[in-house]
Amino acid sequence: MKIVHTVHDLKTALLPFRSEGKSVGLVPTMGALHEGHASLVRRSVAENDATVVSVFVNPTQFNDKNDLAKYPRTLEADCALLEQIGATVVFAPSVEDAYPEPDERQFSYPPTDTVMEGGFRPGHFNGVCQIVSKLFMMAEPTRAYFGEKDFQQIAVIRRMVEDLHFDLQMVPCPIVREKDGLALSSRNTLLTEAERGIALNISKTLFASKDYAKDHSLAETKQWVIDTINAVDGLEVQYYEIVDGNSLQSLTSWEDSDYVVGCITVFCGQIPVRLIDNIKYKEQ
Repeated sequence: MKIVHTVHDLKTALLPFRSEGKSVGLVPTMGALHEGHASLVRRSVAENDATVVSVFVNPTQFNDKNDLAKYPRTLEADCALLEQIGATVVFAPSVEDAYPEPDERQFSYPPTDTVMEGGFRPGHFNGVCQIVSKLFMMAEPTRAYFGEKDFQQIAVIRRMVEDLHFDLQMVPCPIVREKDGLALSSRNTLLTEAERGIALNISKTLFASKDYAKDHSLAETKQWVIDTINAVDGLEVQYYEIVDGNSLQSLTSWEDSDYVVGCITVFCGQIPVRLIDNIKYKEQ
C-alpha cells in the first residue's frame, strides 16, 4: 500500500492501472476510520483492481470552526487499518495541496441541497461538492463508494455527478451499526461512555418508529420520534424529517411515496456532539 500526499504522487501511483485499463475504486473519507469505512473499502477492493482511500478533513464543508477544530484526526491508525484490509493507495493531502488556490466554485442543486442539512449548515454541501469533485478529477475513479448514513450527501453528490458528467458509478452502501444499533460515526469518538449510552436512544427510537408507523399517520410518527428522543436527558433533536428518498422533499402521508426515509440530526452530551442517522420506512 502506498501513502501519498500530493496530486502528482496520486496520479503516479495510479498510472500503472490506468495504462492497463484497470478499474479504480475511490472511497472518500475524512479519516478517524471505523468499521463503516472499512466496509466501503472492502467492497471497493472486491469490485476493483485498485482502491484509493482519501483521508482529508475538508475545511470548506464546515460552517462551524469549532466543529472543524475538534474533528478527530488519526492518520497513523487509519493507514494501519487500510493496509490490513487491502487498500492500494491512501491519499492524504494537505489543505494547501487540495486547495492550491481558494475554491470559488458554487454548486447549487435545489431542492436536494437546501433542505435538512442544507438549511441548518449553510455552505456545507457546496464544500462537499468542491472536495468530492476535486477527488473525482484527481483519482478518476471507475466507482466511488459512499455510506448511506450520510443519506442526503449521496443525493447531492449524485446530482453533481449528473450535472458535471463524471464518468463513474456511484455506489451507496448500507449503514454499518454497532451490535447495539448505534450508527458508526467518527464523531462517536467524541462521546463519553455515558453519552454513548444516551446516544443509543436515537437508533432505538428510529427502529421502534417503524412499528409505531404501522398504526399512526406520518405526522404522528414524526412527532413521536422527536418527543421520544427529546425526553431523554442529554439529547436534543435538531430536526427529524420524513422524506421521499429520491427528492428529499418532506412528505405528509405514507401514500405520497414508494420510497420513504426518516432523516434525523441530534445533539448529544454537555459539549454537544452532532449525530446523524436515518431509517427507511418504505424501500424501492
